[in-house]
Amino acid sequence: EYSLKHGGDVKLEVIDILGRRVALLVNGYQPEGYYRVNFNASNLASGIYIYRIKAGKFIQTRKMLLLK
Repeated sequence: EYSLKHGGDVKLEVIDILGRRVALLVNGYQPEGYYRVNFNASNLASGIYIYRIKAGKFIQTRKMLLLK
């Protein structure tokens, strides 16, 4: 879940521990508002992944642990 105070280009991606992008969840312009994205990880192995959101000049990167 995320919200945008101003519209702009948004990119939300999931990256494996080796730096390979495994999912591109959002890539394009979005107007201001509140958003919720579902991530289907059924084809991924358990482990540590990174997710990164870029919206305008804002960039945030976090770790995620996937357990099956």
